[in-house]
Amino acid sequence: MPDCTCYRLRQAARLLSRNYDAFLAECGISIGQFGLLATIAAHQGKSISQIAEALNMDRTTLTRNLIPLQKLEYIASDSGADRRTRSVRLTPEGAKTLKSALPKWQTAQRKFEKQIGLKQVKHLNRDLDSLLETFSH
Repeated sequence: MPDCTCYRLRQAARLLSRNYDAFLAECGISIGQFGLLATIAAHQGKSISQIAEALNMDRTTLTRNLIPLQKLEYIASDSGADRRTRSVRLTPEGAKTLKSALPKWQTAQRKFEKQIGLKQVKHLNRDLDSLLETFSH
C-alpha cells in the first residue's frame, strides 16, 4: 500500500512510538500514556468528553485508555454535578510520574530531531497541524 497516506502515517506512528516508548520504559509508561497524562494535566478537572475532544479521540476510546492509568492510581475521576459526567484529574502519583517522564520524553524528542533534522521536524509538525485542522471540522 505504498500510495495509501493513512497506512504510511500509521506505520510511521508505530515506529516513532516504539522509539519514544523505549525512552519512557524506565518510568513504566508508554508514549500514549505520557500523552494522556500531559493532556489531563493541562485540562485538570475537565470532563472526559472535553479531554476526548482535546485529543481528537472518541469518548469510549479515551475511557478504555484511562483504565490502566486509574489502576496505577495516576488519575482519579469524580462525578459531575448531574452524575452523567465525570471529570478527570492527575493524582499526586500521576503528577510525579509525569514529572519524571518529561526529561525522558525530551531526550526522545531531541533524538528524533537529530535523526531527521530540526528543519524537517518543523515542516512535519506544520504539515501535521494543517492535517489536524482540516480533519477536525
